This record gives sequence, C-alpha cells and structure tokens, in this order.
Amino acid sequence: MELQCKVQNYEWGKRGLNSTVAKLIASADANSVIESNKPYAELWMGTHPNGPSLIIERDVLLSEYIKDNQDAIGPVVKKKFGIQVPFLLKVLSIEKALSIQAHPNKEHAEQLHQSFPERYTDPNHKPELSIALTPFEALCGFRLLPQIQTFLSKLPELTQILPQDAVDAILAHEEQGNSDKVLKQVIKALMLCDKTAIANSLKNLLARLENEDLETQSALLYPLVRRLHQDYPGDVGCWAPYFMNYMQLRPGQAIFLKSNLPHAYISGVSDCVECMACSDNVVRAGLTPKPIDIETLIEMLDYSSYAQEQLLFNPHMEDANSCIWRPPVADFAVVKIRVESDGEPYNTIIRPSPSLIIITSGSGEVCDTLPITAKPGVVVFLKASRQLTLTPANRDHIEAYQAICNV
Repeated sequence: MELQCKVQNYEWGKRGLNSTVAKLIASADANSVIESNKPYAELWMGTHPNGPSLIIERDVLLSEYIKDNQDAIGPVVKKKFGIQVPFLLKVLSIEKALSIQAHPNKEHAEQLHQSFPERYTDPNHKPELSIALTPFEALCGFRLLPQIQTFLSKLPELTQILPQDAVDAILAHEEQGNSDKVLKQVIKALMLCDKTAIANSLKNLLARLENEDLETQSALLYPLVRRLHQDYPGDVGCWAPYFMNYMQLRPGQAIFLKSNLPHAYISGVSDCVECMACSDNVVRAGLTPKPIDIETLIEMLDYSSYAQEQLLFNPHMEDANSCIWRPPVADFAVVKIRVESDGEPYNTIIRPSPSLIIITSGSGEVCDTLPITAKPGVVVFLKASRQLTLTPANRDHIEAYQAICNV
C-alpha cells in the first residue's frame, strides 16, 4: 500500500529543491508544489501522531487501518508492542546545525512524560540509527580524554570561563576509563556558564584563530566552530566540538545513537535516513531555537569516552541485494536494498514484522498484490509476513530502505 507521508518544515532544513526531502516529494507526486524559500527538513514515515502517514488508495491513516486489520502487524510484533508500528522512519536534509541533544531511556522517558507531559509528549525511549545518504557530519559521544585535555591546554578562551578547580581536575586526570566524574564537572560548568561570558569567549577565540596559520586553524577546528557560530552566534554549543567526536561519514556509513548519548548533526551537505523507536522525546541544550532543558541533560548524559570507530555502526549482508543494520533494541532495524536491471527481480525477505519502505533512487516497479511505480520518494507499507517484488526498469536500478521490527 502506497503512503502519503508528512513533511516537517523545521527551520534548520534545506530550502526548496536543495533539500533531498523536497526532491523526494516532487519525484513521488507530480502535483506537489515545492516552495523555493521554504525549509523541507524531515520526511516522516509511520504512525506517530505528530506526522501520521496516509494510505493513498484508501484515504485512511495507517494507524487507523492497523487497528482494523491487526494481521498487518503480525502476532510477534503485536505481542511485543501491541497494535502499532513501533518505529518511525525518516529522511533528513540539514542546512543548519541540529541541536546538541540526547534521548532518555525508557524508564526516564516515562518519568519525564509524567512530570512534564507538555514538553515530553510520550513515555517512550528514542534510540536512533542514522545512515548517511551524502557526506554527513555529526558530533557524537564524548572524545577520548587525552584529546579533550589537549584542546583545553590550547584554548585559554575556554578555560578562563570555567572554574579553575574543574579545569585542574580534568587536566590532571590520567585514567581514561574513569573520567566520567571530572568530565561531567566541566560540562556542567560550561552549560551553566553566563551567556555573555560564553558569547565573549567565542568572539575572542574566533578573532584569534582567524589570524593563525592554516595548520593551527585545522588543529583547533576553526572551520567547524566558525560554521556553528554563523548558525548560532554566541551559543554554548559552539564549544561542543572540543568535547565531542567530530564524525565525517561517507554515504552508507551509520551511527547508532543509544539512550543518553550526546549528539548533534552539522550543517552543510548532510542528508540521512534515520530510524528510531516511535517517539519524539528530545532533551536539548544548545544549537537550537527550541526549548532547552540543561539540568535534565546534564544529569542524564553518558559521560563515557569513545573513539570514533566505536561509534560507527556497521551492517551485515543478508543476501546479494540487501544488508541490514540491527541495533541492540527490539523496536527497529533497517535494511538497504539495491537491485540492478541486469539480474532477476528481487523478492524481499519474508519477516514477522510490518515494513515501511522508501525508494531513494532508480525506477521500475514494486509489487505485493498490485503493482506500484517505483521512483524516488515512493513509500509503501508492507504487512507482516508478506513479500515485495522489486523489478528495475531496463538499464536502471532500484535502491530502497526498509524499516522493520528487530524481532
């Protein structure tokens, strides 16, 4: 069943047809109107009430269809999650940096929802998997301690606004695996620092680095910090690259964002496919015009140090046409499918889960019982224990991403 999916026009999204989201919409529906100055940030596929998908042929919400056709979910998923699609599939197209944030675990999400339902609108956790469609930049997890210590030793503009005892403690610390306490002390002091002091310190840093040689600028991340400052002048999040891993993903590489792991997406060419548990719970603290909750974020963060290779999340091949990312949660997994026209049509693997499938490139036909024209932006819902046949057009291919439950 082909779906019409919800677009989110968040301010940080790319505008007009510069956005991959807008291109997918325009490709799937020739009658769609793309406004050149409007941001097209996210395409949501699923049943979340903030962006529910519609079954085009039936003119009914997918969430309502599922209530009346529980076989679509399948007994395994129904037993585990009830009558719902427990995951949300998205495409993101990012022009401005996307907030420093983390997502609560299930228990914490329930507490936040009970205490602040207007801000945390559901009681679910929100682990995420992000797969790069283009060269993709992100801040993710805290750096190894020696890297943070090196930056602090070379950034007087930063250390001057932090408590001296906190700076001394982290610079003197030698145990890589036991640095959580000293790192939390520094991050807390930075996040709670006077806003004017933050703005002035960043201004002084950028003025100094502007006159340094290229090698020094590169070593002290001047191009990145300058870009962040252009998006969010004077924001405390502009200091984040000195504490968090700066990830530069190639298309097809992925990161898994577990609960409490700090992260932010960076402006530029970044586009990705993202899949997550069906939730919109986000705790933010910088690089955003949206409401922030610094105290909650400080207390919940994972202050462990990570090497970049620890944060990359690799798929494994299922067959010649598909690979799968299986995160350590039951809510979702993601399959990438690619079929070339010089081979046989491809039948998807039969799974005990419903699927959301988006075509990202190529052309041809997809068919369960009735054929649907395959082109970028077409999204289909596939019932549990059913199979979809992908047939590329002559001398073409079909590439698609399939979200499923990890059961």
